[in-house]
Amino acid sequence: MQLTTRRQIIWTHHARAKMAFYGISRQRVLRVMHTPRRTEEGVAPRTVAIMQPASVKTMAGKPAPFKAATVGSPSIKKTGGGPRKEVWSQEIWVMIQDLGKERRIISAWRYPGMTKPRDREARGVMRQAYEDFIREENAGMV
Repeated sequence: MQLTTRRQIIWTHHARAKMAFYGISRQRVLRVMHTPRRTEEGVAPRTVAIMQPASVKTMAGKPAPFKAATVGSPSIKKTGGGPRKEVWSQEIWVMIQDLGKERRIISAWRYPGMTKPRDREARGVMRQAYEDFIREENAGMV
């Protein structure tokens, strides 16, 4: 599913209710859609879940070992840094579905903490559980 094409945005009642509950503005949802940090296939058919951290902090990694100066070296710099790691305490997720010329925002929520990307096996299990649920719902309606 391509996220870059211009489409009319349709807000579902569920998405509006969740945005009000979690204190997420329309502009914030649009910003998450414009520059997502991570995009994953949704559990429901033809849906995409996109995520952006609420706020990012960088933390210093393990300090780099100090190297002694050699003869002829231009200067000695003690950076003491090392690799930087980004961390956050909340994520904002938006679930969307593209239908023709419209983009439907199905839901939006805050997740406390940092999620890990799902692997293919987990997606397959979740998809199967969703399909079983839909099958049971449809069987009960007949």
